[in-house]
This record gives sequence, C-alpha cells and structure tokens, in this order.
Amino acid sequence: MSHEIQSPILHLQQQQLLLRMEYEFEKEEFRRQTENMGVARKVKRGLCWYPASPGRSYYNSLNQLVIEITHTEDTDIEHNFEFGRPVCFFRQSADGKITYMNFIATVSYADETRMAVIMPGANAVMEVQAAENLGIQLYFDETSYRTMFEALEDVSRSKGNRLSELRDIMLGTGKPGFRELYPVRFPWLNSTQETAVNKVLCAKDVAIVHGPPGTGKTTTLVEAIYETLHREPQVLVCAQSNTAVDWISEKLIDRGVNVLRIGNPTRVNDKMLSFTYERRFEGHPLYTELWSIRKNLRELSGRSRRGNYDEREGIRNRMSRLRDRATALEIQINADLFDGAHVIASTLVSSNHRLLNGHRFGTLFIDEAAQALEAACWIAIRKADRVVLAGDHCQLPPTIKCHEAARGGLERTLMEKVVSSKPSTVSLLKVQYRMHEDIMKFSSQWFYNGELEAAPEVRCRGILDWDSPISWIDTSDMDFKEEFVGETFGRINKDEANLLLQELKSYITRIGSNRILEERIDFGIISPYRAQVQYLRNKIKTDASLKPYRSLLTVNTVDGFQGQERDVIFISLVRANEEGQIGFLNDLRRMNVAITRARMKLVILGEAATLSHHSFYRKLMEYISKE
Repeated sequence: MSHEIQSPILHLQQQQLLLRMEYEFEKEEFRRQTENMGVARKVKRGLCWYPASPGRSYYNSLNQLVIEITHTEDTDIEHNFEFGRPVCFFRQSADGKITYMNFIATVSYADETRMAVIMPGANAVMEVQAAENLGIQLYFDETSYRTMFEALEDVSRSKGNRLSELRDIMLGTGKPGFRELYPVRFPWLNSTQETAVNKVLCAKDVAIVHGPPGTGKTTTLVEAIYETLHREPQVLVCAQSNTAVDWISEKLIDRGVNVLRIGNPTRVNDKMLSFTYERRFEGHPLYTELWSIRKNLRELSGRSRRGNYDEREGIRNRMSRLRDRATALEIQINADLFDGAHVIASTLVSSNHRLLNGHRFGTLFIDEAAQALEAACWIAIRKADRVVLAGDHCQLPPTIKCHEAARGGLERTLMEKVVSSKPSTVSLLKVQYRMHEDIMKFSSQWFYNGELEAAPEVRCRGILDWDSPISWIDTSDMDFKEEFVGETFGRINKDEANLLLQELKSYITRIGSNRILEERIDFGIISPYRAQVQYLRNKIKTDASLKPYRSLLTVNTVDGFQGQERDVIFISLVRANEEGQIGFLNDLRRMNVAITRARMKLVILGEAATLSHHSFYRKLMEYISKE
C-alpha cells in the first residue's frame, strides 16, 4: 500500500490524539475551576448564575421534565448558557462552602434572565426546589467530545462507501468532480457571488465559498441553498455555534424556505421559535391526543404499585397499550415534520441528534466552517453525499484551550485543508459592501492577495468631511503600562482605556449629538483582552456624558464581534512592555476580524514601540501613516 492511500487514515488518527489532548486539558481545567475558582469569578465569566431561583417544573412537548431557573443579579454579564449545554446545580452555605448536587442536567433554552433546564428525574427537581442559596453552572461537555471521537472513528473505519470517498477526496489524493451545467444567472448577485453559486451547483463532492469580511457570504450561501432545493427535496444546514445556525436559518426563513430547527435559538424571537422542532411538535394536530396519553400514563404509573395482583396486572396491560399508541403517534408526528421541511438546521454536534438517525441528505452546507473543529464537521458529513463549506479561514479559528493541541494541528480546520490541497473547489467572493476602501485595503493586501474591491456605494463613504477613515494613536510617549490580572482573565491597560474614551467623546462631539441620535450612528469598542473590555464597560456605564449614546455603543472582545459591523470602531490593543511581548496579538486572524468591523471610521490605540517588533503591526502603521 502506498503512503498516499494511508495518509487520510494517519491524519485522522493524529486528529484523534490531538482531540484527546484537548479533552484531557479542558476536563482538568474544569476540575480546577470547580475546586478553586470562587463563585463570584465564575459569575463574572458567564459560567454560572448565582443566586438562582427555581420556578415551575413541567413536562415539555418532547416529554422531558423541565424546571425553570431565573436570576436577577448580574444580568448584564454575557453568559455562556445555551441549548444543549450540560449544567450542574450547587448550594452555597453561609460560610461559603459549596455542595454540588449529584446529577447533570441540560439547558433547553436560555435568555438573559431565564433558563429552562431538562432534568434527569423528579427527585432532582425536588432537590433543586428545596435548596437554599441555589446556583447553577456550566458542566464539562462530555457528550460533544464523545460525538466527535465517534465521528473520527467512523470516518477512519469506513470502506467502500460514500463517506470513504469523501474522506479520500477531502484529505487524500481523490480528485473532486464537477458536472457540466449551464450557468444559472442571478442578476441580484455580483459576478463572484454568481460564480460561487454555480460552482456549488456543479460540485459532485465538495465546494467552498470563501467569504472575506463584508463580501455577502450569507447572501451567497442562502442563494446556493435555495437553488439546490430546486434539485433536491431536502438539505442539511449546520454551523459550529447556535448563533451561526440561527443567523443562516433566519435568512432562509426570509426567503420563504421551510426550515426545521433542531435545538433552540440563542437570540429568542417568535419568528425563530416558531421554526424549532419543539414548537412544531407541539403545534401538530395529533399532539393533543399524545399529550393526554402521556398524562394518563403518568397517573397510571402511580397506581400500578397499589391494589391486588389482578388490578396491578390490568393497569400494566393498559399502560403497555397506551405506550404503543404514544410511540405510534410520535413516529407519525416526526415523519410529518421531517417530510415537510426543506432545510434541517442544527449545530454540527446536534446533527447527531436521535431525530436524525438514519436520515441521509444529498447536500450538507456548513456555514462558518473555518471556526469548526475538523472532527465536528465529520459528525455531519457522515449523513451527506456532498459537502459545501462556507467561511473564511483568515478570520477567527476554532477556540482551542490546549496550546500543544492547537500547535500540533488541531486548529487547522477541514476547510483550510481543502482550500490548500483542492483549489479547484474554491470560490473567493471579491466585492465587499461594508468598508471604506482605505479601511479594507490593508486587510485585502495582507490576507487576500489584494483581490478584494470595495463596492462603489461604500468605497468613499465617510461620516465627516476631511476626515481620515483610519488612524493609529500611538501611546509610546505616554508611559502607559499594561497590567496582568487573574490567571486567564488577561491584561489591562487602564491609561489606554481612559485615552480611548476621551478620543471617543471628542469624536462624538465632532459629529454632533443630534446627528448621532437621528441617524443612529453606531460605535464599537474592541479589545482582544476581556479585562480591558470589562474595564471599558464599567467606565461607560458610570459616565454621564455617554448616557444618551449607550444603546449605540457596544464594547466586546474580538470574538464577540465576529460577523458584526459598526459605523465607527475603536480598538484598544493593550500591550505595552519593554520586551516587545504581544502574546496572542500574534494571532493575526484575530486582528483581521478587528480591523474589518468598521464601515466608515477605524481608530486603533496601541504602543508602536511594543507592537512594531511584529511585521504585521509595523506594516499596518506604515500603511496608516501613508493614508
């Protein structure tokens, strides 16, 4: 056997080892946090709600026992609770001792103040309802890892089937095939978007839509899905995060596509909720009969332990008949829901949901594929005959906690591998509709071989006359110093933050208050460091002069701004030290995201002396000083 034929298998074995490292690392980190990190710090990081109050408990439409949990303190901290994530409950005694309850539950739904949690049983509900000083925190996500390991195993072992062909095309020497089709015209798309949709339609195995910032990747993908549905009855649409799944689902719904969303949306609005599997299930005409049978069964199971032998036997027989009827109804409702849907939408991990067991799809679309671990992509690819990946590997990579695993190649995504080894599958979108040309140009030169162009309507768009669209405020002469806070909370540079707010206010004054409020001119403040973000947020909250604009100001990390844009962006780079250490500012993909969020004005604050040790920042400063 030649090395080439083995290589996909060796590659997958390597992925398993790296994923195992990440798994062990994350598990250990979770254990450490649970034992050593105080509740207040967990709350600040969005890992925990405390104090939390239990509300009503009930059986939801999928017959899961659910309890509602609310919290009223710290509601402005962004939390990480969302559909499918495992959680555990604890009590905190007066002396601060924490006692964990001995079961794991799962989030079904969460917004800022309220959460619905699926419980393992009635005893668990009683324990939570009886608890004083209740807290709830995220638990280590064993299931996602188990699903990823299983997928890697399946792909490695597959032989003589479609999965093994896709594996050898995407990872090995197999050649991707294309059909000859007469190109479809889309007058409302630009020519690179049109080419991308046509390439998707012609691809037999794999196609890639590479969408740099502001180039209309989602628009293109929606069009490709819509066209594919003229040729196939149903497709699977996935993404790494719930937020990304919501985003693409919403756009498809706007196009009139019938979407069935497995899992609950993160930003909850009624439009999205009405497409979730749970709501659809509830709305089915047969549901009322099913509901009354389940209610009946619960009552009977209480009686089945009383009475004489004959009575108990009679009840058991009746329960058995009711169960059969309930199962038949569930199967019927599911068949109706799935047969009627054009698009099944879920996260990559949720594509493993029991509801999708045995389902095959002609085409799988993976959005934000450059943020998904390779193993997660294979979970969904197992169900498909061909794959379309959309994203941008020059923007944020997947989040990986273990540095060795990341360095060993875990952060190199499947999309990246296919882009570099199978260029014939790639369509690059080249016209961007977001930024002033000067803001776009540096990113285009550094990351996209200078191939991007600004659409005419945004090319010269600005807020003020005679204003430079992009500026760098160098703090080298100001003797600002970064400080280190907490073990993983990162770095802070208070002087730089204060200077940023000063600059922000003077820019607001230049534009004029009335104009900002009338035109709803919005501002984003970005820092790669969470401590800096937290500090800036608190300052803005307590600053009376910024009060009128609060709804127009967003402060967040780079990751928090993924996929978003604002009229004006301020970036605080924080790093200022003698050694020229810039830590994770070395990850240039992060910076690519940061500098491409602004539509009309970008202001960067940073110490040139520290940052110019790196060629990217040196070139960026040179570029800005020329503009």
